[in-house]
Amino acid sequence: MEFSLNNGKGYVKVESYDDETTNHLARIYEQSLRLLGEDPTREGLEKTPVRVAKAMQFLTQGYNMKPDEIIRSAMFREDYQQMVVVKDIELYSMCEHHMLPFFGKAHVAYIPRHHITGLSKIARVVEAFARRLQVQERLTTQIKDCIQGTLNPLGVAVVIEAQHMCMQMRGVQKQHSVTTTSDFTGAFLKNVATRDEFFNIINSRLH
Repeated sequence: MEFSLNNGKGYVKVESYDDETTNHLARIYEQSLRLLGEDPTREGLEKTPVRVAKAMQFLTQGYNMKPDEIIRSAMFREDYQQMVVVKDIELYSMCEHHMLPFFGKAHVAYIPRHHITGLSKIARVVEAFARRLQVQERLTTQIKDCIQGTLNPLGVAVVIEAQHMCMQMRGVQKQHSVTTTSDFTGAFLKNVATRDEFFNIINSRLH
């Protein structure tokens, strides 16, 4: 994984990767460049296999994250039982079919039963599942199931809107298509008014 910070004396970049994984992946990407007709020894590509090896580890770091533990790290008992919505959460993921990116926004809501969680933890759960090889449908359900199973709220709602490079760069090549997926539990699934309130909130521009 890659971390960066500013220590007050200028920009500092710190990288930490598994060396064995990096070296193994780099050899594979070097061979891939040759198979594609490139010369991996030329100046512009000389360090590309290592860069790609590190990039792929960063883009799939979600395999090393435990989303349920992320939520439990900031769980608080609270009697609040109204809707909590975190919308417009940016997400970047990789389609498992072509290993091309898809990106967009997630909108997540839950109605607490006895516990709430830190708002940033909702975004981190989205990140943990998105930073894997994915399909949007599964990503939507995994986020919902994690929040429902860990917080045990009265209901969870998840909507994801994303653009897929596998549709835009190749294949059908439709640059402006957006895919929307949704999944619900509890009150959001059973109560139309509750679900409508959620959609009204995520479609409004309150900020």
